[in-house]
Amino acid sequence: MKKAILYCMPLLFIGVVSCKDKPQSNIIIAHRPVVVKQQKPQAIGDAVRTSNISWVGSKYTVKVSVKCDTSLPLATDGSTKYYDNRVNISILRADGSSFFNRTFTKSDFKPYVDDNYYDDGALLGIVFDKVDGESLKFAVSVGNPDKTTDEFVPLELTVSHVGGASIEKANNEDEQ
Repeated sequence: MKKAILYCMPLLFIGVVSCKDKPQSNIIIAHRPVVVKQQKPQAIGDAVRTSNISWVGSKYTVKVSVKCDTSLPLATDGSTKYYDNRVNISILRADGSSFFNRTFTKSDFKPYVDDNYYDDGALLGIVFDKVDGESLKFAVSVGNPDKTTDEFVPLELTVSHVGGASIEKANNEDEQ
């Protein structure tokens, strides 16, 4: 009988040890979520250009101010968003009085650009081009806001000697 107890003792020990509850862990392994940073829209404007000119027998100062406007709808190049611009043209007489002062946005040029450029593009800028008789000519660009591309619609803004403004598609002399 002692021999039977000696043989059963290891089996009993194994049985007791194997029935013991295993410790439970409260540790849950989970991967951190990947946080995608929302890229802040980029500014494409903020420039001031001043030109002193002689026009219709007098001296004038033409000031073109391009400002980024966060209140306008955003433009995009497909991957990056950009703030659109507001452009102010101010023409001052020699005595400092205002001859012409108007602010333009992309919506002023909607009839002259296709829907793709209007919906996703931006008013890239307006620059004084030349004195043309009794008119002042300005080059206007509406298009892709990415500065590394040259995708835009060239327009021409004309200010007459009586203060009126007109817009038309620019004649591209390279194509002729």
